[in-house]
Amino acid sequence: MPMPAPPPQTADMLLLDRDLDLDADLDPALHPELYPRLHPTATPPRPHPPASPRPVEAQRGGVRVRPPRPATAASAHVTLGRVAVARRALTTWRRPPLRLPRRTLALLLLGGLGAGAAAVVWLWWRDTPAGALGGLGAELTAAGRVTGLLGGYLLLVQVALMARIPWLERRIGSDWLAATHRAFGEYLVCILVAHAALIVAGYAARGHVGLVPETVRVVLEEPDVLMATAGLALLIGVGVLSARAVRRRLAYETWYYLHLYAYLAVLLAFAHQLAVGAQFTGNRAARVAWTGAHLAVAACLLVFRVVGPLRLGLRHRLRVAAVRREAAGVVSVYITGRDLASLRAEAGQFFRWRFLTAGRWWQAHPFSLSTAPNGRFLRLTVRAAGDHSRGLGRLRPGVRVLAEGPYGAFTATLRRRRRVLLLAGGVGVAPLRALLETLPAGPGEVDLIYRASTPQDVVFPHELDGIARARGAAVHYMLGPRGGHQLAAGRLRSLVPDVRWRDVFVCGPPGMVEMARRELRRAGVPRRHIHAERFDL
Repeated sequence: MPMPAPPPQTADMLLLDRDLDLDADLDPALHPELYPRLHPTATPPRPHPPASPRPVEAQRGGVRVRPPRPATAASAHVTLGRVAVARRALTTWRRPPLRLPRRTLALLLLGGLGAGAAAVVWLWWRDTPAGALGGLGAELTAAGRVTGLLGGYLLLVQVALMARIPWLERRIGSDWLAATHRAFGEYLVCILVAHAALIVAGYAARGHVGLVPETVRVVLEEPDVLMATAGLALLIGVGVLSARAVRRRLAYETWYYLHLYAYLAVLLAFAHQLAVGAQFTGNRAARVAWTGAHLAVAACLLVFRVVGPLRLGLRHRLRVAAVRREAAGVVSVYITGRDLASLRAEAGQFFRWRFLTAGRWWQAHPFSLSTAPNGRFLRLTVRAAGDHSRGLGRLRPGVRVLAEGPYGAFTATLRRRRRVLLLAGGVGVAPLRALLETLPAGPGEVDLIYRASTPQDVVFPHELDGIARARGAAVHYMLGPRGGHQLAAGRLRSLVPDVRWRDVFVCGPPGMVEMARRELRRAGVPRRHIHAERFDL
């Protein structure tokens, strides 16, 4: 029987000619637990005995799954409900050439940052005269100076980590960079507060005066110290707002725009360091190097966070083509544009999207691609969790879009084993659905476990079932309330007996990801073969 013809190439025809029967590819006999969601008044049909040579359904751990079936010859396209996806010609996975793992690259980056901190300490030591550390006051002042240098260096590192440098974002990953930025932020505030306290204490000890009057004198009379004090206050405020207990109570937009005051703090700190820093006032080479480092980071910010998105927008002319409801509180936004293939996006990656409407043009949010890049359209799938994400369901076709990316290291390049398990929670299925479509694999080499609370929470059941049928993969739906034992190690082994010999890709809410990591380790999966991405950045 001939395979369906490829879908039309133009974006408008692609969207208009799509099959609108959302459950066309969902087999009710295969997944009876999802059937009431699609037909709430109907009685699920009884499964008929499968005719030979179709394999008999298997039941593992109480979850019905589709057993792998032999894959047919690779063809151009397979129609899956509303989306036509390209069937990949690669059905056999080959071990990639030697490439440093993500964890190794992260350790190398941390080593380089540590070397930079050592160079800063060496600069302080070289410019500290012999015998200058005699007495308590001198020692406190010297400690204040070295902590000031380290604080200025760490502040620069913080900005660089969030400059969205493409190589770092794609090879190490945005989630690791954001987590490191958050951890360094706690040390940064402590170091800068220690710098201010040590300097004032040292001056007070040397002048034999009290701490309070000396603090007033230093802030009001020392050159550029009042400006530095304002910068320190801004950084302390940003640090307090970024604490998890406070951050959870703030809207993302509020937190984000208050966070931008950190850039003003960087400028104030830089001016203070050059004006009164003992290591820079008399050392021209150090002054040039310090200024050059700040200019380099500023250039990265300008190029990758401002010029890059504008250039991408002008070149590709991205627009909203359609918005479709996928599940309760979940919508997909289809984006079309020019020359999308040149974006070189990969399944599992994400963009930061900025929709140019009256209430959204000033904010960009990260959302993963929920279908493999195909050169004709991009699709992001979002659960309504805040004002911005709830508003995406009201977007109209034709709205202009600015995008930054593609970003993210959660791609097939992490894979090191032939067999793969994809473990999704909630709308975290979006990048895993794209990986399920594109991972080079033969029949039986890829399984997807989808954790959701109710059938109404399941996203893409028709597409997942269709991809699994086309590729000889298995899909397991784990339905039940949160906090249960669905992801327990024994349960995972019953569904996927060879889980310990697989690469596992995990994406979902933070609590689910941490539980999955823990249970996968108990199931025998080595840490280096668990690849996780959290979408709470």
